[in-house]
Amino acid sequence: MSDPGVLSFTHQGWEQVLAKVKRALVYLDAACAESLHWGCGSTRLLEAVGGPACHLREFEPTAVGGGAEQPKAVFVLSCLLKGRTVETLRDIICRSHFQYCVVVTAVNHAVHLTANHVPAAAAAELEGQQPVFEQLEEKLCEWMGNMNYTAEVLHVPLLLAPAAPHLALTPAFASLFPLLPRDVHLLNSARPDKRRLGSLGEVDATALPPELLLQIRCLVSGLSSLCEHLGVREECFAVGSLSRIIAADLANYAPAKNRRKTAAGRASVVFVDRTLDLTGAVGHHGDNLVEKMLSVLPQLPGHTNDVMVNMVELTALHTEEENWNAVAPGCLAQSSDMAGKALWEALLNTKHKEAVMEVRRHLVEAASRENLPIKMSMGRVTPGQLTTYIQLFKNNLKALVNHCGLLQLGLATVQTLKHPHTAKWDNFLAFERLLLQSVGESTMSVVLSQLLPMIKPSHQRTKDDYRPEELLILLIYIYSVSGEFTADKNLGEAEENVKKTLAQVFCEESELSPLLQKITGCDSSINLTFHKSKIAVDELFTSLRDVAGARNLMKQFKSVYVPGNHTHQASYKPLLKQVVEEIFHPEKPDPVDIEHMSSGLTDLLKTGFSMFMKVSRPHPSDHPLLIFFVVGGVTVSEAKMIKDLVPSLKPGTQVCCSPN
Repeated sequence: MSDPGVLSFTHQGWEQVLAKVKRALVYLDAACAESLHWGCGSTRLLEAVGGPACHLREFEPTAVGGGAEQPKAVFVLSCLLKGRTVETLRDIICRSHFQYCVVVTAVNHAVHLTANHVPAAAAAELEGQQPVFEQLEEKLCEWMGNMNYTAEVLHVPLLLAPAAPHLALTPAFASLFPLLPRDVHLLNSARPDKRRLGSLGEVDATALPPELLLQIRCLVSGLSSLCEHLGVREECFAVGSLSRIIAADLANYAPAKNRRKTAAGRASVVFVDRTLDLTGAVGHHGDNLVEKMLSVLPQLPGHTNDVMVNMVELTALHTEEENWNAVAPGCLAQSSDMAGKALWEALLNTKHKEAVMEVRRHLVEAASRENLPIKMSMGRVTPGQLTTYIQLFKNNLKALVNHCGLLQLGLATVQTLKHPHTAKWDNFLAFERLLLQSVGESTMSVVLSQLLPMIKPSHQRTKDDYRPEELLILLIYIYSVSGEFTADKNLGEAEENVKKTLAQVFCEESELSPLLQKITGCDSSINLTFHKSKIAVDELFTSLRDVAGARNLMKQFKSVYVPGNHTHQASYKPLLKQVVEEIFHPEKPDPVDIEHMSSGLTDLLKTGFSMFMKVSRPHPSDHPLLIFFVVGGVTVSEAKMIKDLVPSLKPGTQVCCSPN
């Protein structure tokens, strides 16, 4: 997908919002704030609001209301206007003095009808009407205390947070993750014995809980709006069980039927379950600086895809840790800084070494333009060298303002290179390569035995040893890359040894990280007994077994492991790469594991007749635009791999990767 496609969709949505916010108090939820953050930046919103004061607030139950001098409010929300969301709206409005309220939702009215249990036939008769929004408008006036005040409720598809021309994020669906085999047991608990599911392959939309179905429908609503903006009729394909359900829902989405009839362009949308290949998500083979930034720098609060950059270096404050919170953090998103944006896109698309050199080049050029006293140095780029260049801007306010985006990325680079966890990256990579050789030559019990000595309690660990969270990453890598394995007589014993050691390590942590708190269900190591820890670890290994068996239902994409031979070492072949190569196979065979989702009787007839006549089935390579949606997220390296691989296999094809 070209740059204008993703960006103009997001910009168009935000322009509709900005047209409503003049002199308003603006409340945003986290997902919409993230879309704004990557799409056009908070500065653009503040300019549209006008006035000297900052009028942006987080949408939450405890949010401060508007005073007598603030009669107008705009609420920008990513979710359905239902349940707690409506209660929060009521609470904020009732403690305010608003006379004019605008509520913007990223979910269209058709999905609100579904959420309110309006049958499909009745919803079809309501085309052009918006009774749910109209009822809420009346409620807004009631809460403001005067039915003559003004209230508006409208839909604007704020689905995407465009991180790059080829990579668009969907922060509102960050929690949407594919099912694992163990989830079949949970689904069966709500079904009668005669309708029990045997495997993930049997799971369809009717088997899912209503909350998950609504979440999927909200996503489908946004994707349909994207296709409408692009002017395309989409063909939907899926790899994996949850992807199949999402693709089928988009293919049969009733509000999209009319726009598909008039669409001039065509596109293929391919959904892929992340669980089919978690090796790529946790591995360290991606030689990319941005991946390291996202891995080691602290997460930007309220965001799922950005980090905090410590900006104290550019102030007169001492760089001690107690001063870090005195200055607002920088970040990676540079939506309103053209030079910063250019560098960000360069970092996404280059290897680590080239990326660091690119940062130096941009800093040197910026310093030269500002006539700063720069001393050129060639050769290897070091964190100290970059820091010296960055500090040239320190006492020059004009230069700081002109190059603020570039300096944030420069400091992010320095802090990543100096971070102690970055030094471990190569250790991870070396161990993962060793594991790849072991997987082909040894049983799983032997592989786990190699890991066992690395599991050490906190008082025995050095800075080079693996923390509990890092051990979990290695375990996911082992089970995902191995896939379905033969259980030998020693496996149970090897797993039990790892479980006991890991459970003991959890108990001996002086402080539980947020991840360990979530896994163990304990907020403090004081409350964590060995018994509780062992139960949590047993659950963990049940999930790991599911991860290993995630590709069991695949016929073609059964493995991401390539055995070694006398000329090549064993290696990992990403599932996404296999899918792309299959889509653009020169002989264009009917895909085995890439399922086409029919969008009505015509498609079904075409599929049926193709068994007897020369009628070609829809194929994902048929169209000039390919949209990959990875359900569960994608890495920077994977997005770049898809962006580079598709044009090499079929020149002229535009591609966009959109993870949730």
